[in-house]
Amino acid sequence: MYLEIVSPEATLFSGEVESVTVPGVNGEFQMLQNHAPIVSLLQEGIVKIQGNIELDEVHAAKFTKDASGKVNLPIKSGTIELNDNKLIVLAD
Repeated sequence: MYLEIVSPEATLFSGEVESVTVPGVNGEFQMLQNHAPIVSLLQEGIVKIQGNIELDEVHAAKFTKDASGKVNLPIKSGTIELNDNKLIVLAD
């Protein structure tokens, strides 16, 4: 699945990932390869990304890595759109 994370300032990440877990307004949910199309609002929480993630030096400080190897990005709110294995996260 291709993931693109965009903030008002810049594109924070773009690349292939295995899974993404997001803080939806009705609870946390995960998306994998071939997930059904979805559009959803996000609330404050953590976007969790699993896969072989390579962050650029400019935006790497916004992300953390947990003990399980997932890359985490804290957000205040946002919106996602997933269609045809391309996930776009618009995050504040």
